[in-house]
Amino acid sequence: MKKNRFYDALAALAAALVLYGCASAQAGTGVPLDAAQDAAQDAQDAALPGQRITSPAGIVTLRLPAGVFTMGSPAHEIGRGDWEGPQRQVTISEGFWMGVYPVTQEEWERVMGGNPSFFPDDPAAGEAQGRRPVENVTWHDAIVFANRLSLMEGLSPAYRIAGSTHPDDWGDVPAWDSPNLAAWNSVEIVPGSNGWRLPTEAQWEYAARAGTATAFSNGTQDWNDAASLDGIGWLYFNSGGMTHAVGRKAANPWGLHDMHGNVWEWVWDWWGVYTAQDETDPAGASSGTERVLRGGSWFNSALDVRSAFRNGAAPSSRNGNVGLRLVRP
Repeated sequence: MKKNRFYDALAALAAALVLYGCASAQAGTGVPLDAAQDAAQDAQDAALPGQRITSPAGIVTLRLPAGVFTMGSPAHEIGRGDWEGPQRQVTISEGFWMGVYPVTQEEWERVMGGNPSFFPDDPAAGEAQGRRPVENVTWHDAIVFANRLSLMEGLSPAYRIAGSTHPDDWGDVPAWDSPNLAAWNSVEIVPGSNGWRLPTEAQWEYAARAGTATAFSNGTQDWNDAASLDGIGWLYFNSGGMTHAVGRKAANPWGLHDMHGNVWEWVWDWWGVYTAQDETDPAGASSGTERVLRGGSWFNSALDVRSAFRNGAAPSSRNGNVGLRLVRP
């Protein structure tokens, strides 16, 4: 059995930059690319980790290259659970853009018009409320946000339910006992779409590791080493019992912030058991009862924020320590 810190936490809680123009053009909006945007597209094609663009809605993204990595934790890793293995070689066949930070409350409000967060006010001293990560969102909320953001920015939405990519056609976001739950859980990814989406579990771990093979991306191996981990994430021992503005802890080697702690992040995959076979672009089980969560949170010990740690929850679950981070092809 996997550890499920999500439910422990539930009980405890009672405009646009020019570089982005190429993406809009790909979406078929008819917006012409000027010379600067053409040059930007050429640069994107050959970009290495470190290149950033900002979307019209303010989502800062980093381009990650295609590559191969070892997914899962080795048998000797301190605190390892059986559900983190067996290790196998995973190929990410295409580069992709990933949010440098978890989605923030101000970004969510800009797209959705409201803020569902358990922590909607009273930020830590010196922190902007809007820069705290949005949380208390279900997996279903996350795919609605992704499609609405894509529509807002002229991209082709990634998710389709009952033949439609527009969330207005999907009906109410389901609760665990809603009659429309099965339809929502049958969501499909639209082939060839260039819009926002949740990362696969493999993409998430590839990005979190950022070329490292240690338990944490800063080289730390022992989750008990609080002194080494204080600088890279908001965890139980340093969070003060709440979320914090994104980007205040050190980035991982590829420039991504808050991959360890602050909020759990929904990914695309249904929870499933790893196989020992090497894989290319795995997308998880074809069905299930729980979607995977990655990264740990402000509520969790460092054991649960290791790069390989896996968690899962029903897609209709919501909690004040669960948010999201988006990617684009």
